[in-house]
Amino acid sequence: MPRNRPIVVVGDTLLDTDVEGQAHRLAPDAPAPVLDVTEEHNRPGGAGLAAALAGAFPQDGADRPEIVLVTALGQSRSDQVVRDLLAPRVRLLELPLRGSVPVKTRLCAEGRPLLRVDRGGGTVGPVTDEVRVALAGAHTVLVSDYGRGVAARLRAELAVLAGHTQVVWDPHPRGEPPVPGARLVTPNAAEAVLLCPGEHPDADGDGLHGHGRRGAALAAQWRSAAVAVTLGRRGAVLARPDDEAPLYFPPLQEAEGDPCGAGDCFAATAVRALADGALPEEATQEAVRESGAFVAAGGVRNPALWGGVPSAPQGPSPLRSPLSKTDDARALAAAVRARGGTVVATGGCFDLLHAGHVGMLQNARRTGDCLIVCLNSDVSVRRLKGEGRPITPEADRISVLAGLDCVDAIAVFDENTPERLLRELRPHVWVKGGDYGTERLPEAATLEEWGGRVLLLPYLDGRSTTALARRAADHHGTVRASGPAGPAGLEQSS
Repeated sequence: MPRNRPIVVVGDTLLDTDVEGQAHRLAPDAPAPVLDVTEEHNRPGGAGLAAALAGAFPQDGADRPEIVLVTALGQSRSDQVVRDLLAPRVRLLELPLRGSVPVKTRLCAEGRPLLRVDRGGGTVGPVTDEVRVALAGAHTVLVSDYGRGVAARLRAELAVLAGHTQVVWDPHPRGEPPVPGARLVTPNAAEAVLLCPGEHPDADGDGLHGHGRRGAALAAQWRSAAVAVTLGRRGAVLARPDDEAPLYFPPLQEAEGDPCGAGDCFAATAVRALADGALPEEATQEAVRESGAFVAAGGVRNPALWGGVPSAPQGPSPLRSPLSKTDDARALAAAVRARGGTVVATGGCFDLLHAGHVGMLQNARRTGDCLIVCLNSDVSVRRLKGEGRPITPEADRISVLAGLDCVDAIAVFDENTPERLLRELRPHVWVKGGDYGTERLPEAATLEEWGGRVLLLPYLDGRSTTALARRAADHHGTVRASGPAGPAGLEQSS
């Protein structure tokens, strides 16, 4: 990213105050806890927090970008506190505010919120020439809309900007709809339900496909390139307009902690990634990773964000299977269904198992309660790939897959495609790498017979089995490999 072109964050800044203490007794005059206050912390919230996070913690060797925050501030004491907090971190461009910055105060007992008190707010004044110049010179723009008027005041300028500049829009049900042409929009799951036209809150429940369908509908409605619906501990779903097979990005760790500010971290990371040349898929994956790490490290309570001593690293908590491994895939699927769990299946040859395979299998396992691998037999692989394949015999492929913690069971099939086996297993979700298109998956129609769905996962780091085999043949002259390669050199059914 050119150093002379900043990331510009536009939106409503808040003042967040945490009043910490202990509550071990009730008030004598009401059934309410008494909070014995021990400390009080102020920090910027809303667009102010997003701007601070966009400029915090650059990767090793990376330049810290200039962050410009366009927001509305008044003349109250609370507004001055916000200015003082932001001054070391961002270049502040103010719109006049008739009133005061909104203040959200959380009363917390031993880290757990008891009550939140909201006050303040006002009317945003006219746009200044200085703000117009800053927007015109932006490399990338993040709109952090909290429905307080800044995005509405700047809507005309932002609509023009989206025609030639990457815009990330973090929406709010009370705020402005994203301007057409936004590169990425980042509602959370609850916001997506409220913002989706005609959507009943209970439609599709909390399923990944429901979130994906809403994301695709919103992308079409807003005419945005992509919508990432954030799911908290479950990661995010990325959809494009009218997309029937959105991408799911599961978390890399179980993040225990205060989720306050995680959405701002997600949007700030996404805009940084896009500014560095990432695609929306790559930006979403990075945002899921960073927002999970943000929560695990203490979130907005982490002193390292505000110049204090960093919290002790908590490290990732791997998502582990509660089920014992079994070689009877059909019995496992039936048992998981009987207890109301989600059966996930995936399939392929898995000849010369590589890092792309392993990453896809690990992510697939995170989408449900068990993962069953439908494995092409030696006869099936030879029929599909030609003489010389498989390179690794069936027994060895089973052994390698069984050694992965993320694989709960393996079922072998002899046909070209696993429709017959899928009808026996009846999985809720059939997972394939994101380089597929649904029109190329004959299994999709089979899954629909019992309401199952196809889910595409990102497959960005894979290696082609065919390419690996040919490379080995070039070196040793002993391996013969054939078979079609898919887009970007990825073998589609390996």
